[in-house]
Amino acid sequence: MNNITITWIALPLFVGFVIYLIPKIDRFLALGMTLVSSVYALQILINQESLRLQLLDNFGVTLAVDQLSGYFILTNALVTAAVILYCWNTGRSAFFYMQAIFLHGSLNSAFICADFLSLYVALEVIGIAAFLLITYPRSDRSIWVGLRYLFISNTAMLFYLVGALLVYQANNSFIFEGLGNAPIEAQALILMGLLTKGGIFVSGLWLPLTHSESESPVSALLSGVVVKAGVYPLLRCALLVEEIDPIIRIFGVGTALLGAFYAIFEKDTKRTLALSTISQLGFILSAPAVGGLYALAHGLVKATIFLIAGILPSRNFTELQEKPTNRWLWITLVIASLSVSGFPLLVGFGAKMLTAKNLESWQEIVMNVAAVGTAVVYAKFIFLPNNGKDTVRAGFWPAAALLIGGMLLANIGTFQAYTVTNIAKALATIGGGWLTYFFIFRRLDFEVPSVVEKFEHLVGGMSLMLVALFWMILA
Repeated sequence: MNNITITWIALPLFVGFVIYLIPKIDRFLALGMTLVSSVYALQILINQESLRLQLLDNFGVTLAVDQLSGYFILTNALVTAAVILYCWNTGRSAFFYMQAIFLHGSLNSAFICADFLSLYVALEVIGIAAFLLITYPRSDRSIWVGLRYLFISNTAMLFYLVGALLVYQANNSFIFEGLGNAPIEAQALILMGLLTKGGIFVSGLWLPLTHSESESPVSALLSGVVVKAGVYPLLRCALLVEEIDPIIRIFGVGTALLGAFYAIFEKDTKRTLALSTISQLGFILSAPAVGGLYALAHGLVKATIFLIAGILPSRNFTELQEKPTNRWLWITLVIASLSVSGFPLLVGFGAKMLTAKNLESWQEIVMNVAAVGTAVVYAKFIFLPNNGKDTVRAGFWPAAALLIGGMLLANIGTFQAYTVTNIAKALATIGGGWLTYFFIFRRLDFEVPSVVEKFEHLVGGMSLMLVALFWMILA
């Protein structure tokens, strides 16, 4: 298993270079790499394997592979495969597929890192690959959005790197477990970097513009899996370091509410999805023990709906009420929306119920409110008119089949969540959200100010978050 893991980590780099050298088979090589990652992840999840590798010495690389890693790796494989299928006949160059596989490989590395230094390297490569995909159209707008993302990402990584060095100073090692013995400055700086990289709470408000202005396949990658590169180490640290767990849970609750509040009032489809991503990341962090399953459920849903958003006749919800959507496209949209809302028979139901089971008592009421907010947000998609006859791009259907199939099959592993009480609770939550949407929010014409998303305010928001983290750790 050790040799297999090391080969699997290095393989995307080799495949990426081969894609550039032999562009005629770029799509096949890229798709094949995602298949390899899927098999690797399923082997971990089905056999419940656990592996820890120490390469070199304390200055080297520490890798940890377990159930948590398996969920994130499988999410990465399925979302990347769906994007490749979606782009199959769109004429994208070998450069696009090469960067997609470099991004895929660096994400895989991040999902098995167990030390702060190797994680730093993986996160930096992820940032560069994501930047190149965001700017792929080479328009002025895409380049600005990409540079904005890169600046915020690099600033966050400066905070993180200083914290990682302080961890080494305290432990003579960069391993995650050392965070518990590190000074509060190290804990605050590392958490600040990861919270920003993962799009969490106020420091994650760079996310709506970046994800909504990118091309739909890139948006699917960003929201489906890239932001989880910052979330995964937060979950890992919460599980390893007892003092970190309540802090992560607090940010999870705050993020779930903040994202849902913004998304409810948003009129643009892609911005709504991006803001909803912030909210769903909060659900992942609110119960670290089952965060991997929720990450898988969210990644499948968000990739599906972002791909659909690129096909809809308009990005404005008001216009969409007057421009009916293709019926089969709408059915796919409804299935994905029901999953993220927690409807039975889809993986989102099991993920939400298991998350609720692992909440602390003080989290329960607030997270129930956030769950109703999620149902309100996706009611905007579910109740769109659907008798349109527009032709749907052929590449969309295999991508959608893969993602919807994942939602159905992953649900099989959550059978323990299927109790009468849980099913009734899920249906009541969704019904309450729909009623709230129809009688309150559908009639409101209110727009939440987006001033805090402006570039000049983002670093200031990160600084305020750093102060809050110092206070929370001291408390």
